[in-house]
Amino acid sequence: MSKSKESKTNAMRILESMKIPFTQYTYECDTFIDALKIADRLGLPYEKVYKTLVTKGARDYFVFVIPIDRELDLKAAARSVGEKSIEMIHVKDINAVTGYIRGGCTAIGMKKQYVTRLDVSAAGLPAIIVSGGRLGCQIELAPEDLLSAARAEYADVIRHDQ
Repeated sequence: MSKSKESKTNAMRILESMKIPFTQYTYECDTFIDALKIADRLGLPYEKVYKTLVTKGARDYFVFVIPIDRELDLKAAARSVGEKSIEMIHVKDINAVTGYIRGGCTAIGMKKQYVTRLDVSAAGLPAIIVSGGRLGCQIELAPEDLLSAARAEYADVIRHDQ
């Protein structure tokens, strides 16, 4: 029993405390792996797997959760959070800003509550898969449950010219 407790991430503990159901997927991983490769490794459809991106605006940091095979539209993302412009944070800053490491970053349970947007493409899907809060761990949950746990809102933030 203590082994399973040790394997829980902060994100999973938050979901459990909120009584939000989720499914955990694990895989061997010691270093950062691209989200597309993770989906391939786990045999998951790309349209169901989402990545978490952290940006910086003039006022604060902002978090965006988008499909793994799409790019963030920085202008649309900035508009969605009331900023004139935003930029991606440097990889070296991910841990200091979020408490998570690259490849294990999730919108649930960051060091601080940042304004978070989930791309509208997730609306209506029965479930999406996001990082579980560490390398080698993904979690599947309903998009509305992610919205609740991350205190997020839907926004159209992906590039449509891809």
